[in-house]
Amino acid sequence: MTLIATALTLLILNRLIKPIEIASKALDDYRSTRKLSVLPTEYTDEAGLLMCNIQESIYEAEGFINEKQDLIYMLSHDLKNFAGNPQGLAKLIISEEPSDSVKNLAELICESTNLQFRYIENFIKLLKEQDEVVKVNQETKTVLFPNILPFVNEQVEQRLFDKKITLNLVLECVEAKLKIDEGLLIQVLVNLISNAVKFSYFDSEIKVRIYSEDSKLILTVKDNGIGFDKNQIEELFKKFTKMSRLGTANEGSTGIGLYLCKKIIERNKGRLTASSDGKNRGAEFRIEFDI
Repeated sequence: MTLIATALTLLILNRLIKPIEIASKALDDYRSTRKLSVLPTEYTDEAGLLMCNIQESIYEAEGFINEKQDLIYMLSHDLKNFAGNPQGLAKLIISEEPSDSVKNLAELICESTNLQFRYIENFIKLLKEQDEVVKVNQETKTVLFPNILPFVNEQVEQRLFDKKITLNLVLECVEAKLKIDEGLLIQVLVNLISNAVKFSYFDSEIKVRIYSEDSKLILTVKDNGIGFDKNQIEELFKKFTKMSRLGTANEGSTGIGLYLCKKIIERNKGRLTASSDGKNRGAEFRIEFDI
């Protein structure tokens, strides 16, 4: 009798656990591979109700993601149009063969809008990645730093020139095997250097150092600018942070630059931190990747 009772108990438990196992697998499939499972509807107990709720939640989440992606595509299109209008006018000015000073200004407008285009592309790419539930197994690639630094320098040299700031590049590690896309790494470095320029004083120096230490690749961007208090570190990386401040030449801020940098680095299995010894004592931003 005991064996029969035990067998019946196990059978009942199995019938109770089976729907939960099915529901759990469906949820895990969606979270890991974005697979939309069709859950069975023959269960009428509480476990069956749970499966129905999970099914509805999965489809609601999928619908929300698709709608958001559509809005992102629309936003990308509109932002490109806004940036393209001044570029079109600048090219028209250049075509009229103006004076050298006017031509230089028009060329600066073209360069600025090109930077905006690249920023928009990376911004949209990041938003798309945030919506992707699929776990992408990125391949490790060898990043050659001497090859990417010219692209970084190209995008920041005008800002450096405007404030007479020297960029000191210290390259102690020539290459590293990383999973991050080179374009995104360039964008992060450009954002961090641009941020350093914004809060640095005229005729100062920004030091970028790339080196390896204790099985880690480390990239640092250090300035001698206005710095910040230690209790403000967490606020720095918040989206639309309240800590948005004017630069030393009254440069404005979107409040999302550091937020995006941190998201990009963390998305690619790295860490981005900030430190400062206090007001007017500079700041250092540090990226770490395990290698």
